[in-house]
Amino acid sequence: MKTSLTQWSIEDAENIYQVKRWGNGYFDIGENGDIHVIPRYDQPNLKINLKEVVKEMQSEGIQFPAVIRFHDILRSQVELLNKTFRNTIEEANYEGQYFGVFPVKVNQMREVIEEIVEAGSRYNYGLEAGSKPELIAALAYNTNKNSLTILNGYKDEEYLRLALLGLKIDRNIIIVIEKFSELIKLVELAKTLDIKPIIGLRVKMMVKGRGKWEHSSGERAKFGLSIAEILNAVAYLEDAGLSDCVKLLHFHIGSQLTDIRAIKEAVQEASLVYSKLIKLGVPLEYVDVGGGLAIDYDGSQSTNDSSCNYNLAEYVSDIVYGFKQNCDLESVPHPHLVSESGRAMTAHHSCVITNIIGEIHPSGTQYSTGKATGEHIIVTNIRDLEKGLIEAEKNNSHQEIYNDVTQLKSQAMQAFKLGILSLDELAKVETLYWRILNTIEQQMHLHEFIPEELNDISEMLSSQYLANFSVFQSAADSWAIDQILPVVPISRLNEKPTKLCSLVDITCDSDGKIDKFIGQDSVANNIPMHTLKEEEDYFIGIFLTGAYQDVMGDMHNLFGRLNEVHIVSYDDDPKDFYIEEVVNGSSVDNVLSTMQYTPAIMAQMIKKEIDAQIARGKIKPREGVNLIDFYEACLNGYTYLKQ
Repeated sequence: MKTSLTQWSIEDAENIYQVKRWGNGYFDIGENGDIHVIPRYDQPNLKINLKEVVKEMQSEGIQFPAVIRFHDILRSQVELLNKTFRNTIEEANYEGQYFGVFPVKVNQMREVIEEIVEAGSRYNYGLEAGSKPELIAALAYNTNKNSLTILNGYKDEEYLRLALLGLKIDRNIIIVIEKFSELIKLVELAKTLDIKPIIGLRVKMMVKGRGKWEHSSGERAKFGLSIAEILNAVAYLEDAGLSDCVKLLHFHIGSQLTDIRAIKEAVQEASLVYSKLIKLGVPLEYVDVGGGLAIDYDGSQSTNDSSCNYNLAEYVSDIVYGFKQNCDLESVPHPHLVSESGRAMTAHHSCVITNIIGEIHPSGTQYSTGKATGEHIIVTNIRDLEKGLIEAEKNNSHQEIYNDVTQLKSQAMQAFKLGILSLDELAKVETLYWRILNTIEQQMHLHEFIPEELNDISEMLSSQYLANFSVFQSAADSWAIDQILPVVPISRLNEKPTKLCSLVDITCDSDGKIDKFIGQDSVANNIPMHTLKEEEDYFIGIFLTGAYQDVMGDMHNLFGRLNEVHIVSYDDDPKDFYIEEVVNGSSVDNVLSTMQYTPAIMAQMIKKEIDAQIARGKIKPREGVNLIDFYEACLNGYTYLKQ
């Protein structure tokens, strides 16, 4: 932050926000200081200026905050995953094929599922469902009869009947058994409906994953069968005359696997289980390696919870070559490979754009600090400290000043609690205290060495930028599990950011904030931002929100879903994009209806109250009509703050 304005460069901005490192080739900072989106991995010269997208949205009257989806990024990720598997399989002379599936739970939005299914059709890329509603959606949208539909999660009779319905219409439905009782129900239904199911067995892996979800495996895992249960399941199916129905072995050791070693270990264990089952005569054809392909949210390429120490190519190579080697050693056929990568498919394609509507600064309020007759000695002493700052700069005695002012502030609070200090005197102490800290910070930046304790001053003086959004709706993982999501201004990156900030949202909840950001060497509590300008919007982007954040948001404060804009790249357009679709977010009456209110009755109740005031002569008739119209307009309006 010591770089002067004249020395500021795009490289400096990149060092702070690390866009290229987390952007995976889809985002960078243009020479004009705007965030650019490169939506196609195979067309690096096709760039969309995010600021131009925002301008077009404003011109069309689309209110912020808003979700912006780049469907070309979604398609690119689907293509990359499938091509990487296919190319690696070919290079390795692997004898099986790849049949990937997208886990619907990661993003259940219809537009997302449609795009994934269409982009994956040429690769026979299917869907994974973990609940009855997800299965119903998968049955309707995964119409490619060469792709798989993998069914996970606990299942009741209705769920199993739906799965068998899919088999009756020639879908490749694989029912993964999570617990033994499901197998008994399935066999009974299959005999009743006279249909042979396609069965997968999920094994509880002993190897542990890495990251927040490492407990997805092991003896205490929520899902899966032990080795003993798998052997019992095989025997049970043999007795039922359905032993030829077992086609898939499934395992999952956790989402967002941060360490490639966990994947290597899982492949080693799973390939041995597969090989031994094949030798027992179990007719397995597929091995489903589950999810876990991680996203490097913070760009550190490490084993941090928000990062990973590998890339897509290494992940695929370890799976393909791992199974090939172990199957060859055991002299068993290479299985077809299935993966359930969801986060890696969707995270980059979606971002939340919102505007900063204000600043909360600890030293923002000014109060007259002039000397008064009979003032308390604490006030006099702290005023004298401020005068001594000139000498402090000459003598480099900032540490002493800081120690003294901190002690005086503490004494002032104690004196106020004891009734010794007046409100006026306390206000003067607070104002002088923050002014002194501001001056120390400004002077210290001119020195090469800054005492460790004085480094905390910048943190104490940091602002809170008030952003027009709800953390609980649009960045739920940031609040719930301390997930790092990249936050970057979408423009002015060719200017030096001079404000150290955290973000607070517009909910009335103290947890409604983002105070963990990508730092230089570790997680930072604040992020550099630019000074707000009057009459000029300042937009920021919260990136990598396409996985889970789109569907996990709650109704805190009844803010509801954001407006959505779907962007498609188009090289012949002067701006290289067009808005394909706008999906309106929640209106006030939408969210109230969700909570069992009836907006029409509410409007009638308010009209009745206003009519009564008109009858009493307290409100004029014309004013009353306007008030009713205003209330009804608010019911139909957007839940977030208007610009």
